Amino acid sequence: MGCSLLLALPCTAQQVYKANEPLAHTFSIVARDPKTGEMAAAVQSHWFSVGSLVIWGKSGVGVVATQSFINKSYGPLGLQLMEQGKDPQVALNELVAKDAGRDVRQVAFLNTKGQTAVYTGKKCIDYARDIHGVNYSVQSNMMLTDQVCIAMQKAFLANVNLPLAERVLECLKAAQGAGGDIRGRQAAALMVVSGKPANVWEDKLIDLRVEDSADPIIELARLLKLHRAYEHMNNGDLQVEKGNMPQAMAEYSAAEHMFPANLEMKYWHAITLANNKGVKEAAAMLKGIYAKDPNWRELTRRLPKAGQLTVSPADLKLLLQ
Repeated sequence: MGCSLLLALPCTAQQVYKANEPLAHTFSIVARDPKTGEMAAAVQSHWFSVGSLVIWGKSGVGVVATQSFINKSYGPLGLQLMEQGKDPQVALNELVAKDAGRDVRQVAFLNTKGQTAVYTGKKCIDYARDIHGVNYSVQSNMMLTDQVCIAMQKAFLANVNLPLAERVLECLKAAQGAGGDIRGRQAAALMVVSGKPANVWEDKLIDLRVEDSADPIIELARLLKLHRAYEHMNNGDLQVEKGNMPQAMAEYSAAEHMFPANLEMKYWHAITLANNKGVKEAAAMLKGIYAKDPNWRELTRRLPKAGQLTVSPADLKLLLQ
């Protein structure tokens, strides 16, 4: 992909229009929640796997969106410069100045202070626009109408009480409602990172992608809801470790309420009950699960050997019925 490697700046003018350069003409947002310090980047485009190309982030540093005729190096290099202490505008100016393809780029930076910078090249395809302020930047190109960024900005400012992930998702919905990508829809992605530095393996708080879908924003919303449900499951496990069974059961129930057809959520709820002297209730739950998929019964047989089911042989027999 043209100008996509970390060492690609500067690039030659001929490289800008390579046939295999990703054409992620799109709309995106980078944003920060001043209450939590979390930072998010979200995108939708008529381009396969757009999230792997456009949005970048690092906890304790910032987030980046690089689009139009994509120069992927703006992502890692922008984060590197902001991590060195350069504010977003200085960092972005430095990279744009070295990029011979700047006229077809569209890029936005945001850091842990909520400072933003955005650049829209003069040869980005209409409608191309950006709007930015403290804690947010919205940008779009090749849009059906000239109202997309305005709609995203309004949605961001109007949904201040939502968690950041849900807030930026509302911005994507608003952008699509204002016309969206002139070519239609295909892929979407959402990333959230912490305002504080994190281990590499804990860097992304949320990292969701819809690679190819007839309605990627709706699917992204479903995945975000599923992510929240599994947060309840994880919180339930944590409460079990703390010995707080009432709260653990409340967390598991909350997850199941969000996705009642999800057998795995029900299954581990039942196993936790069984491990905490709720064998009869667990057996009733498992019976319904086995009726829908008998493989869960086989899994139950295997759990004692792994130490994940600590019941008597008689109770195990009851659980396997």
